Amino acid sequence: MYKGKNWIMIMTSLIVMVALVAACGPAGGAEPTQPAAPGDLATEAPGMPTEPVMESPVVETPALETPAAETPAGEATEAEMPGTETPAGAEPTEGAGAAPGGAEGPFTIGISNPFISSEYRTQMIDELQQVNAEYMEQGLTTELVIESADTDVAGQIQQLQNLMNRGVDAILVNPSDINGLNATLQEALDQGIIVISVDQELPNAEGVYNVGIDQREWARISADWLANKLGGQGDIVLIEGIPGHPANVARMSGVEDVLSQYPDINVLGRETANWDEATGQQVMSNFLASFPNMNGYWTQDGMAIGAFQAVLAANPAQFPVVVGEGRCQFLQLWNERLQADPEFETIAVANPPGVAATGLRIAVNMLQGKQVDESKLSGESGRQFTIPIPVIVTAENFQEVFQTCADRPVTYLLDGIMTDEEVQQFFVQ
Repeated sequence: MYKGKNWIMIMTSLIVMVALVAACGPAGGAEPTQPAAPGDLATEAPGMPTEPVMESPVVETPALETPAAETPAGEATEAEMPGTETPAGAEPTEGAGAAPGGAEGPFTIGISNPFISSEYRTQMIDELQQVNAEYMEQGLTTELVIESADTDVAGQIQQLQNLMNRGVDAILVNPSDINGLNATLQEALDQGIIVISVDQELPNAEGVYNVGIDQREWARISADWLANKLGGQGDIVLIEGIPGHPANVARMSGVEDVLSQYPDINVLGRETANWDEATGQQVMSNFLASFPNMNGYWTQDGMAIGAFQAVLAANPAQFPVVVGEGRCQFLQLWNERLQADPEFETIAVANPPGVAATGLRIAVNMLQGKQVDESKLSGESGRQFTIPIPVIVTAENFQEVFQTCADRPVTYLLDGIMTDEEVQQFFVQ
């Protein structure tokens, strides 16, 4: 009897256990799932019951409330490209110089300068830093990346490669050769970098913009003045800058344009002084020894100061017609000569270092996405922002201009930098 009762109790217990197990099992035959790891909560996986979890009135899971979650700055979301960092609140932008530009900045601008033995280049770099400081205060640029040293074409190619490696958004280059940099500049363009040649035009570098005065016209002005002062005839010498440099090539072409119209002007000699004042003085001393009766000479930039000093020191019986330079030091020598000869005349056409700073303004506007008005461009390349020559000094305005040098160093070059408002003329309105 007890055995029968025990058997009934055992069977009853088994039935209760089976019922309990069935009640605890998954509904509808669903496969059991493992609990989600903490880092997987924001990701939908096939077969995962995400919708019921998100709608659960009991347990709130912040990671699943994706629309309300904030993404920390710099972290990539599923919608972003891998490896792309986007500042908080900013829209993702295309690469440097894209469109070209269109971003809000700050932008990084690189400078390549292969010639520092010149007051022109010193003033150029100083003015670039001054104008860039204005944009830094507005949050538009960072510190300039400056590659500046006396070097050759190979050295300037290395400068440009260094700037590309630094990830600059734009490059301002004062080129050392009219064609030697073209392949490297194309590399920069292919990376989406805006490239602007300042002071000297690169007519054969496709895609490179140029900012500067019309160098050929600049030389024509003083060469034509010289030819007229000579009455269209006489013996002269020419002292040029560095052969092969784009500015020198353009200038000497301008001089030749003028002299071709005056067959009675005879060029006794032509020599380079490498844009160096001391070398210019030596070259002129040699010319004076060889041609003591020369009627005049044409030269350019700092060489004009050295050449004039050589003439003043020699004090020839026949004082030649002099072509000068738009620099306070030359104007000072001009004034001294007037004390000895009140009838003395010369000319000084300003070659403004400020074209580089103007180029910086143009680069910043391009990086901001402003569209260049191609109809406003000129030059041999058709891609030049031609900057007006700020001043031409002759006997008529000499005293007025000379007074502006009173509070400036003698090395100061007569200059002009366009304002940000003024450069808007080059962009589509």
